[in-house]
Amino acid sequence: MATMGLQCCLGGTTFHALKLAAIPSSSSSYSSSILRPLSKTLSLDLLLHRLYSFRTSSLPFITRAYAAPAIQLQESPSTIPDEKAAKPQWKAALDFKWIRDNKEAVADNIKNRDSNANLELVLELYERFLNAQKEVERLRAERNVVANKMKGNLETIKRQMLIEEGKKLKEELVTVEEDLLKLIDELQQEAQRIPNMTHPDVPVGGEACSVLRKMVGSPRVFAFPIKDHLQLGKDLDLIDFDAAAEVSGSKFYYLKNEAVLLEMALINWTILEVMRRGFTPLTTPEIVRSSVVEKCGFQPRGENTQVYSIEGSDQCLIGTAEIPVGGFHMDSILTESSLPLKYVASSHCFRTEAGAAGTATRGLYRVHQFSKVEMFILCQPEESASYHEELIAIEEDLFSSLGFHFKTLDMASEDLGAPAYRKFDVEAWMPGLGRFGEISSASNCTDYQSRRLGIRYRPEASSSSTNLKKGKGSLGATQFVHTLNATACAVPRMIICLLENYQQEDGSVVIPEPLRPFTGGLQVITPISR
Repeated sequence: MATMGLQCCLGGTTFHALKLAAIPSSSSSYSSSILRPLSKTLSLDLLLHRLYSFRTSSLPFITRAYAAPAIQLQESPSTIPDEKAAKPQWKAALDFKWIRDNKEAVADNIKNRDSNANLELVLELYERFLNAQKEVERLRAERNVVANKMKGNLETIKRQMLIEEGKKLKEELVTVEEDLLKLIDELQQEAQRIPNMTHPDVPVGGEACSVLRKMVGSPRVFAFPIKDHLQLGKDLDLIDFDAAAEVSGSKFYYLKNEAVLLEMALINWTILEVMRRGFTPLTTPEIVRSSVVEKCGFQPRGENTQVYSIEGSDQCLIGTAEIPVGGFHMDSILTESSLPLKYVASSHCFRTEAGAAGTATRGLYRVHQFSKVEMFILCQPEESASYHEELIAIEEDLFSSLGFHFKTLDMASEDLGAPAYRKFDVEAWMPGLGRFGEISSASNCTDYQSRRLGIRYRPEASSSSTNLKKGKGSLGATQFVHTLNATACAVPRMIICLLENYQQEDGSVVIPEPLRPFTGGLQVITPISR
């Protein structure tokens, strides 16, 4: 694994080296998701419970299920593993039977999304799992027969023969169960690579096949030679890339003077605007467990990564607030009346931007660290399509208020990350760069993330609990929520748009009116000597 020459202070005077950790392979009806509740015929949760009950000392974890089909593994309270020891792999509630029964559709989806998932291997492992499960049940049944035969008075020779037979069956069972546990882990690892199913209206192909949904405004006509944001930042003493390169490396920057006010204004204005639409504000942890990153659909290990992994720990720096907000209700059963849950979160984001190079990524456009405001919704399955439209409408309202010329796109299948069922992008005109650049996206992830994060809700008719955190409620069928996320404000790219679109002939930059109350009333950034 490649290592980046960056040191990060994480509390006190302790410094941890950061390692590069892999980007994810980059809902018609909601029943199209391949990640459905486990069929009762699999009984994986019951199987794991039995394996644990039979050999408690051999298993460092127990089964924790909030509803019969769900599988969640956690460390046994009696076991405190060594910090460096490998932890039990978490289990996603995947419906392997559905994958097998719909293998043609799943295979087409993998192909259309240019995914590296290996469906044939998943199906092979699933078949082996079924056979191993049958073998476990057979051996258990034979042990029960032997145990029943030993009841009552028996001749010494006969009893000894049964004891030996029981020991042999026990040894066989231990071996088969160990193999079965390894097989379950391998099956999970491979199946988790399969991307979400895709909305039928999503265009098939690469980014160039994406479909235009809306064009807003028109490009400003300048009567003077224009500058890009790098030149404007230098002339107005707003951005310093050179000093940041000496301190931290390439793709870092200092914001100075009015640019600092501009960043704060963008964040505060955005949060207040989104809050007016019913969202709850959050600030989030910016270091999370690797497992939470994985459960949100990202791969914090491997080549061409976007994730910084903290060496010597199971933690990562977040690339988006989507990750800690997604984990906020992890392993919970929500009440139907509590949905939808709408959050707007502000955080710093950290990305390796592996593979990014060229003039199209210069300046603030693609950096390793930046501030961002993210929207996140948890809702009932039948409502996620309408909330997806709501999120893109909020984005369009925000960018229209700032006077941007932009377009929204229905992104093609190969441009979708593994969790996304459908994704809309917003690209704004950046005159200094001479092109449109992505400033936002809105994704409907259906139940892809909630099946991994263990977030369910209980329909009102059977609900007896109002606890939003790890409540169990009454017995009854629960369903996985749908999750959606959308960028409300990615600060560096918003600054690019503001500087380049609002530049004046005298070298100054006008601040859009909606932001002025958040900059202390400042209206124009002028090129005065400092």
